[in-house]
Amino acid sequence: MRFSYAESICDVSHYLPLARAADDAGWDAMVVPDSVAYPRDSDSKYPYNDDGNREFLRDKPFIEPFVLIPAMAAVTTRLRFNTFVLKLPIRHPVLVAKQAASIAALSGNRLGLGVGLSPWPEDFAITGTEWRGRGARMDEMIDILRGLWTGEFFEYHGKYYDLDAVQICPSPSTSIPLLIGGQTDAALRRAARIGDGWMHAGLGDGSDLGAHIARLNELRSEYSRASDPFQIHAISLDGYSVDGVKRLEEQG
Repeated sequence: MRFSYAESICDVSHYLPLARAADDAGWDAMVVPDSVAYPRDSDSKYPYNDDGNREFLRDKPFIEPFVLIPAMAAVTTRLRFNTFVLKLPIRHPVLVAKQAASIAALSGNRLGLGVGLSPWPEDFAITGTEWRGRGARMDEMIDILRGLWTGEFFEYHGKYYDLDAVQICPSPSTSIPLLIGGQTDAALRRAARIGDGWMHAGLGDGSDLGAHIARLNELRSEYSRASDPFQIHAISLDGYSVDGVKRLEEQG
C-alpha cells in the first residue's frame, strides 16, 4: 500500500514547499487536479457531491498540470506525480504525448497520468472539441499516447484521429501509467479494458469502494487481464485514521 498527498487547490506559492515537504516526509506521490476554465453561466452539475453544486471551484487557482508537475519535480528527488485527473478528450493526443514524455525525461520517470472524460460540456465548447463521442475518442487517444511513447515511428488511422507516421523524442524510458478516472460502469469498464489502473473519486466515507473494486475485478477477468499489473488509487474520507487505512487495505 502506498500513500499519495492530495493537495486541495492551494495558494500557488505553497506548491513547491509542499512538494519538498512531502518528498522529505516519505510520501510516495502527489496528485494534481486539472481544470481549464470556469464558466460564468452553466446548467451542468458537479457529479461528485450530493447537490451538484460546483461553486466551490470558482476563483480556485488551478495550475496547468504540465507546468506544475515539472516545477515540483525539479525540487524533489523521489516523489512521484499523478494527474487526478487530466481531462483528456479536450486536448490533442500528440501534444499530450509530447508533454508527458518531456516531463518523464526531466523527472526521471516520476509521472503517472490519471485521465478522465470531464463531466462538463463547457470544457469541450471552449476548447473546440466535440462532446459527443468523447468516450470513444478517449479510447483512440490512449492508443495514440502509447504508440507515440514507444519512440518508434507511429501512425494511426481511426474514426476520430488520422495520423501519418511520426516520432516523438525523447520517449519515456519506462512506460507512463495511464490511470482511468471515473465511477460509472463505462469508466470502470475502460479502466479494466485498457487502463494501467483506476482512480476513485473519493466520495463520502468510501463505502462504495468495495463494490467498485469487485466490479473492476470482474471486468478485468472478462477482458483476460486479471493477472496484469493494475493500480487502484482511492481517496476516502474514511482513510484518515489507522482503522480507516486498514479498511482501505482490506478492500484492495
